[in-house]
Amino acid sequence: MRKIYDISLTIGPELPTWPGDPSVHIERVSKIEEGANANVSKVEMGLHTGTHLDAPYHFLADGARLESLSLDVLIGPAQVVEVPETIGEITAEVLTRLPLADGARRVLFKTRNSRFWAQGEREFRTDFVGITQDGAEYLVERGVRLVGIDYLSVAPYKRSRPTHEVLLRAGVVIVEGVDLSQVAPGLYQFICLPVKFQGVEGGPARAILIEESPED
Repeated sequence: MRKIYDISLTIGPELPTWPGDPSVHIERVSKIEEGANANVSKVEMGLHTGTHLDAPYHFLADGARLESLSLDVLIGPAQVVEVPETIGEITAEVLTRLPLADGARRVLFKTRNSRFWAQGEREFRTDFVGITQDGAEYLVERGVRLVGIDYLSVAPYKRSRPTHEVLLRAGVVIVEGVDLSQVAPGLYQFICLPVKFQGVEGGPARAILIEESPED
């Protein structure tokens, strides 16, 4: 028997967003109770809201756009790695002490950030755990093709560019804003599909982990 974990954040007006990014606004523009044939809503938000992917174009002027990301990278085996709560930054040295599986190509980091989602935090936190530049270089050297993190940026606050550039120049897909609060460390099947917007640098996604039982 398999268990499916929805690690996507629910998008709504109370969801924290990156400072300066558009906040979430959802409006029902057609209402059955007012005589409309059907309910129809519209949404206004930034493309880096909630659980989302970064394409290379996010930080690289000549980088690939969202619709060109390979589905082969977005679907497949993934390892959830738990980072001790005492760790404030995921450096190369920290990574050498974590149980990264040999040959892991998709890695999701569960840090103390996951508590923010479990506690229903409504304000943006600047003290979130991110991956440093040398940590990103370490992951690229290991051949990791997809990196996920449990807050709205893979990089520490106000040090976004170095980490993003290292990963994106190497073709590593970045998944930000996953909720791993209910997920134990281990190996899973991973599916993360962004909305297929044209010509953009990132986009919201639905992400799930599938835990297979030994009998399956």
